[in-house]
Amino acid sequence: MSDSAARDRDAVETESAFSHPAVAPDATAAYGTHPDQVIDFYAPRDGRAGAPVVVVLHGGAWRAPYDRQHVSPLADFLARRGFAVANVEYRRGSEIPQQRGSGPVAGRWPETFDDVAAAMDALPALLARELPEADARRIVVTGHSAGGHLALWAAARHVLPEGSPWRLSAAPPLRGVVALAPIADFTTAVELDVCSGAVGQLLGREEDFAARSPYADPAALLPTGIATALVQGRTDLTVPQAVAEAFVDAAAKAGETVGLTLLEEVGHFPLIDPAADACAVVAEEIAQLAW
Repeated sequence: MSDSAARDRDAVETESAFSHPAVAPDATAAYGTHPDQVIDFYAPRDGRAGAPVVVVLHGGAWRAPYDRQHVSPLADFLARRGFAVANVEYRRGSEIPQQRGSGPVAGRWPETFDDVAAAMDALPALLARELPEADARRIVVTGHSAGGHLALWAAARHVLPEGSPWRLSAAPPLRGVVALAPIADFTTAVELDVCSGAVGQLLGREEDFAARSPYADPAALLPTGIATALVQGRTDLTVPQAVAEAFVDAAAKAGETVGLTLLEEVGHFPLIDPAADACAVVAEEIAQLAW
């Protein structure tokens, strides 16, 4: 496929993914005092008791303009598949550009990580209150793009370096992780300039980047011992296939097997587009771990 045809396809896929109206949750609960520290809950549409839980972490390069609303159709899609869904919001980069014309900054250190850790820690109690029909013993975390990074990170907190404020003393009680076109290997993402330097903005200037990477890069936090699967479009122009493959290779070197499902003629956004066949593949990958 030519570069022009690939860009045209990407534009069509992006338009489709963002064409769905936001779906209101059944409940919203705060896990902190900041306005972004909230979780939207979607009850399983079939009313089944004991439904497994899918935690959704949205993407958007950790930048403020992109919030959880754009994955609410995905949350509803999963709820219609019989899952209880927790759609997590978290603090992202400032709305203020770093410099004229550079666009919003990606992520906040340490607040983005503070929030994901706090949301995951608060989840069991919030589920018991907001979705008592859900089975908090069966939780799968999923996330798209930058949210895929956060999903992998949330499952790796028990292998964070000693002294990290986010470190858990034991593995989190998860059935698994399904990361969708994740920014999963920071070295490769930087080499490819994924999302216009987003990784560098997330971690900070050069000396900060080196110090913070061991606490933030999923490829440095292996093995986790938690079932992990990646779903990746082969024609993804936003987070190329090479990023996912680098993470899978890092896992193999650490003695861990990570599943990688590569979808032909699929780009970045069909993975979260309920109108796309790729989204059904995502739901099936989640179901294999959840049920």
